[in-house]
Amino acid sequence: MKEIRSIIFDLGGVLFDINYQNIIDGFKALGLDDFEAKYTQLKQDHLFDLLETGHISAAEFRNRIRVIAKSDLKDDQINNAWNSILIGFPKKNIDLLKKLKDKYRIFLLSNTNEIHEASYKEMLAKQYGSQVLEDLFEQIYLSHHVKLRKPDPEIFRRVINDNKLNPDETLFIDDSPQHIEGAKEVGLQAILLNNDKWVGDLLEDLL
Repeated sequence: MKEIRSIIFDLGGVLFDINYQNIIDGFKALGLDDFEAKYTQLKQDHLFDLLETGHISAAEFRNRIRVIAKSDLKDDQINNAWNSILIGFPKKNIDLLKKLKDKYRIFLLSNTNEIHEASYKEMLAKQYGSQVLEDLFEQIYLSHHVKLRKPDPEIFRRVINDNKLNPDETLFIDDSPQHIEGAKEVGLQAILLNNDKWVGDLLEDLL
């Protein structure tokens, strides 16, 4: 690995624990029997891309889910199923980021959406305080705010250009292989975090 001066982190699956099966089971319970064909870690239906890039609102998303389910589902039923993927942000990851912040410029780059953002911010606020992410990261890039999502190389270029980063000296960490490939297209050093690994072990040599 070349010299590292900056690190860009994914959120879900790297820093924030998630469970894709929960979301599949949650929507199946609401009558969407083939939900796993529409939403997985590796690929997802265009509907979810639209939500993650902010091109449809949470209300529009829920209405489309009702159409797909052919059921007059309540907002909370849909939100709860959708948010069931979110498990929590381990304290060891907070401690890791605090250590890294002393030595590197660190950034957050996440494919997410307004429903998940509201939920995980509430979870974080209860445990660590409302500004914990803002205090840890120099800049935060969320797909539904910037209208781009990984693995589109343009979202990586946005982070690089906004912050005048040298891609050769910047490490990107994600748990999805297609996002790693997008990062490499713009010259970032990129490492895939396997589901059974802790990100701190991956970065042991940088601490």
